Amino acid sequence: MESVTWIVDPAMFPPSYKAFCDTISRLGHKCLTWNLDWWHTGKWPKLEKQAVVFHGSLGNADRVRRELRWKPGAYCASESFFCSVWYSQAKPWLVHERWVQTTVEALVNRTKEVLEPLGVMHEVFVRPDSPLKPFSGRVLPLDRISLKALDHGYYYEDTSLPVIVAPVRKVTQEWRFVVVESKIVAGCSYDAASRKSRLGPTQLPTDFASEVARNLTAPEEVYVLDIGEVDESFRLIELNPFSGADLYSCDPEPIVREVSKAALKSYAQIG
Repeated sequence: MESVTWIVDPAMFPPSYKAFCDTISRLGHKCLTWNLDWWHTGKWPKLEKQAVVFHGSLGNADRVRRELRWKPGAYCASESFFCSVWYSQAKPWLVHERWVQTTVEALVNRTKEVLEPLGVMHEVFVRPDSPLKPFSGRVLPLDRISLKALDHGYYYEDTSLPVIVAPVRKVTQEWRFVVVESKIVAGCSYDAASRKSRLGPTQLPTDFASEVARNLTAPEEVYVLDIGEVDESFRLIELNPFSGADLYSCDPEPIVREVSKAALKSYAQIG
């Protein structure tokens, strides 16, 4: 059986690291531990002649995809995950019924003008357009929108950073699903505030996620899809690159099995 070398960062997702690596080995693949020093020393494992999948931090996943010759390397086609790329097509399922794309600078300096199309009165939800998330999405009262409130100076300096702004909607429960070649292969419920797993998905959210995955143009052949319960219905919250995503309590076996199949197929096509 052909095998895949998985490179996994234990520091990023410690609760699931051991079970994930044990599953990789049990299914006949190899699990290597990510070493951050590789960026400084250049002493990378020689893996050019085999299929490789990285799983760790979002920043490293993006850099692995751009800078290393591993194939496929990292499932982190960042350019395909910008909200401005996929929001319009996802509108039938999206949590946001209305939104505007603007910049941090415009939102801070021309708040009333920028938000006029939304018709909001008291607060808005703001998130970066970028999937690399230079700041976390948040709810802000209109009178508290400022550079400081948007974490300017911490992880980014450029006030022309594109952002998505939308009316606030209350999400009462969230699920994360792993998608491989437009099919749901695993999923679980999680608490957004604590970033901890909850009970596994029921059939209804899984069916909704499957509908989205079948009909939405995939940003990449392997990715994660988050949905939430909003006003007693299910809505799509966001899409994220697989290689930088927390898998919470998703069953690792179907993930390793199906992602490895996709990686081997991709490796064969890339040559």
